[in-house]
Order: sequence, then structure tokens, then C-alpha cells
Amino acid sequence: MPAPTLAPRRLLLLAAFAAVYLVWGSTYLAVKYAIATLPPLLMAGARFLLAGLVMSAIGRASGEYEKPTGAQWRTSFIVGALLLVGGNGGVVLAERYIPSSLAALLVAVEPFWIVLLSWLWLRQPRPGGRVLLGLLLGFGGVYLLVGEQLGAGSGPQLLLSAGAVIGAAFCWAAGSLYGLRAPSPRSAAQAAGMQMLAGDLLLLLLGLLIGEGRGLHLGQVSRASWLGFGYLVVFGSLVAFTAYSWLMKNAPAARVATYAYVNPVVAVLLGWVMLGEALTAQMLVGAVIVVGSVVLITTPAKKVG
Repeated sequence: MPAPTLAPRRLLLLAAFAAVYLVWGSTYLAVKYAIATLPPLLMAGARFLLAGLVMSAIGRASGEYEKPTGAQWRTSFIVGALLLVGGNGGVVLAERYIPSSLAALLVAVEPFWIVLLSWLWLRQPRPGGRVLLGLLLGFGGVYLLVGEQLGAGSGPQLLLSAGAVIGAAFCWAAGSLYGLRAPSPRSAAQAAGMQMLAGDLLLLLLGLLIGEGRGLHLGQVSRASWLGFGYLVVFGSLVAFTAYSWLMKNAPAARVATYAYVNPVVAVLLGWVMLGEALTAQMLVGAVIVVGSVVLITTPAKKVG
């Protein structure tokens, strides 16, 4: 009698992948609106504070709730630091200087880090020629994405921002893999809530340390920034981040990382339509190469014979 239990699980997997694929692709645009009149790190910290409180309440109400242990809180702070501070924080800071579409395309290198860290850290099989070719093509695509704007005189600020996004992708990959084996609650809602609360504390502290609180007047925040912030809280955090946390426990990491195929496409189209962001032929070629290289890396080679 396995059929009744398989269908709901399959639907849950499809819904979770849809949230990670489509919703996260739209959050790059929402970040751009939110940080127009809100300080980036304080905005991100407040976002995850609200979402973390909601998820913690949901986790407490669930039948799987368990009293958090010290080891589980340690996991939450490490994962929160890597995913939310290094990962999300790096992206929101970079989006002050680069288009949202370019940020999303650069984040597409995350599966490269997943593959390399899985080999070097988790002792998985050494990457073969197909994977190495994908890595080389991917970094070539990144060069095409960034190179044209560097040549147009954008200067070191663009280069630093692009490097920050690539570093953020590394942090996200490291945090995702670390969370696979580290102690965490059985409830996905409780685990996500703990990670958000830990990460938001670090984001808020870092934002205050670098002086983002000076000159902040909530009355001067635009309506568009509040709408972007609300979208990030509800859809980016409550929906997509929880779906991602659940998928990392219930689907292969390499398969989950395929959201990098779709996120850039969604972000590029939204940035072009909503913000009039540049979409040149060289960027399109670079985007195709990056996404193609990710497919090459994460799709197993077919065995012959």
C-alpha cells in the first residue's frame, strides 16, 4: 500500500522545488527595491528576524517540536553565519553597485562550489573530466558576464561586488553542506526558524558595527522599499528558505542546487522588464555558458553499454 504516501510526497517535492526555482529568482529584484532606501544588512537582519519568529512559532506548534540542544544551536549559528551573513549578506551588499540580474547570474556558480566542496570536504568521488570541463566553461561564462561591464569603465567597484557575490555563493554552498550532517531538529520549520534567528542576530550586529544605523529614518523609507521588504519576508524567507531547508534534507544536494538554472532566467527577465537593466548579447552568451556548465556539472553522464 505505498501509493497513498508517495503521491503527497511527490507533490510536496514539486511545490518545494517550484518555490526555490521561481520565488528565489524574483527575490533579487525585491532586494533591489528594498535596499533603495533601507540599509542592506539591517534590512536583511530585520527580514530574517520576522521570518524566524514566525517559523519558530510554527515549529513549536508542530508535533515534531523538540527542545533545542546546545549542539543544535551551534549548528544554527554556523549555518546562519554562512547562509544568511556570508551568503545573503554578500548579495545584498553587492546589489548596491551591480544589477540584480548580474547578481543572480553570478550566484549560478554555487553548484561549482557544491561539487568542489563535496569532493574536498565530504570526501565524495573526485570530479571527472565532464565536471572539470563544466567548471572551466562556467568561469569563462562569468568572465563574459563581468568583462563587458569592466571594459565599459565600471571599475574596481564592480569587480569587488562581483567577487562578493561569488564569495557569497561559496558561503551558501558551505553552509548547505555543513547543515547536512550537523545536529538539527527533526522539524524543518523549527530548524529554519533557529537558523534565521541566529543569522539575523549576526546580520543586525554587523550592520550596526559598520554604522548602518546612523541616519536611518523609517519615515523616509519609500513604499517600494517596504513592499520589497515584505515580499522578502513572506516569500523569500517563509516560503522559499523553508522549502530549501526541507529539500536539503529530502533530496540530493546536487539536484537541489539546480535551482541555479532557473533563478538567473527569472531574475534577468524581471530586471530587464521592471528596472530596465542592461541585457547585451555578450551577457546573454555568458549566461547561456554559465547555466549550460551547471547542467554539465550536475547532470550525471549516461553510461554506455
